[in-house]
Amino acid sequence: MAAVLQQFLSPFHSFLALTMQPDQPLPASRDGTGVKNMHQLIQLRWIAVIGQVATIVFVHYGFGIALPLMPMAIVLACLAAFNLVSTLRWRKREEVTNGALFLALLVDILTLTAQLYLSGGAANPFVFLYLLQVALACVLLRTWASCAVVVVTTACFIALTAFAGPVVIPADPTRGLRDPYVQGLLLCFALNATLLVVFITRIGRNLRARDQRLADLRQRAAEEEHIVRMGLLASGAAHELGTPLATLSVILGDWRRMPPFTQQPELLQELDEMQTQLTRCKSIVTGILLSAGEARGEAPAITTVTAFLDDLVEEWRTTRPVRGFDYENGFGEDEPIISDSGLKQMICNVLDNALEASPGWVGLESWRDEDRLVLRVSDAGPGFAPAMLSHFGKPYQSSKGRPGGGLGLFLALNVARQLGGSMVARNREPSGAVVTMSLPLAALTPPETSDE
Repeated sequence: MAAVLQQFLSPFHSFLALTMQPDQPLPASRDGTGVKNMHQLIQLRWIAVIGQVATIVFVHYGFGIALPLMPMAIVLACLAAFNLVSTLRWRKREEVTNGALFLALLVDILTLTAQLYLSGGAANPFVFLYLLQVALACVLLRTWASCAVVVVTTACFIALTAFAGPVVIPADPTRGLRDPYVQGLLLCFALNATLLVVFITRIGRNLRARDQRLADLRQRAAEEEHIVRMGLLASGAAHELGTPLATLSVILGDWRRMPPFTQQPELLQELDEMQTQLTRCKSIVTGILLSAGEARGEAPAITTVTAFLDDLVEEWRTTRPVRGFDYENGFGEDEPIISDSGLKQMICNVLDNALEASPGWVGLESWRDEDRLVLRVSDAGPGFAPAMLSHFGKPYQSSKGRPGGGLGLFLALNVARQLGGSMVARNREPSGAVVTMSLPLAALTPPETSDE
């Protein structure tokens, strides 16, 4: 029977066996599955205490079977005291080990054996509650520990058959449900089945949630590694571009003083446009190096939320071919923040993405939601495809059909995560898209301000 249960519950057991090494703690900050499973055992033990009290009273006074009430009460008191200590111990603990779970199950098995010995031994129909302990061991413990539980429960059953207790339970299965022994068997079966369904379902839910958290962490680690590689490539490219951009700037300065250009206003106008775009390229290179931690002699400046957004909007409008742009700053009472290049690039990436999808109109709104800065970028384009919304923020998820598309939102989402914020997207009616960024002000506030 134990082998059948082990095979039936092997999916749950394999989940836990992947991460719970023997006697290795699972920090709650990283994975609280072990602690949650310990809480399930504690709940189950309280149910066992209440159930045993009800059963003892019913059998002693209802069936007229004289039970040793004092010894059984002492066993119940010890079990309740152990569970109370366990409740207090694991209420705020941040780690649990395979050995702790194994010990908890051993206490349950030994107290069950003591109660069975005092109330009929192997003839007690509730002897099949051993199977519940075996099933829980298969789910909660590593293979060696679950096998040890099988050995212990088998040894306890043999001991009950070898040593007669103070009570003899009469049994006559031919009477059917009129026989107290058959009634006990039916109650034991229903109890086992109910507890298995309830608690193993809960434990399985804990394991599935843990598995999903691990999958999210792996995905997050892969994305951050991808960002690091992109940052290294971008930083290298920025260094390489610095020299040719400086050379072009010198050449354009020389051309402005040459007669062919000074005598033709149209050429001078084109030179001014080229100089503007060159200045933008140098600004982009500087922003890349700032994001990579190489400030090129510049340091992040202290500004305010309103000034930061107003300057960002002004710079973005003058360096992009913007035809229609609505900007509404409803932040309210101003607060000092650090003018961070990563934050600036994040907002510009979202604005650029909206402008590319909707060249005719882009909207930006900002407001304060308690201790958070909320920014909403809207456009009148075709909106996000359903597949893109379900994978929003993943790299290379783009409808633009060009290599490298989709990286802007990917980088913007990861900057928001690094600041402790979030970014969500939805489609507008009748057309267009909305991207909302929510950032905690504490992550943007200068250190000396946040300490006051």
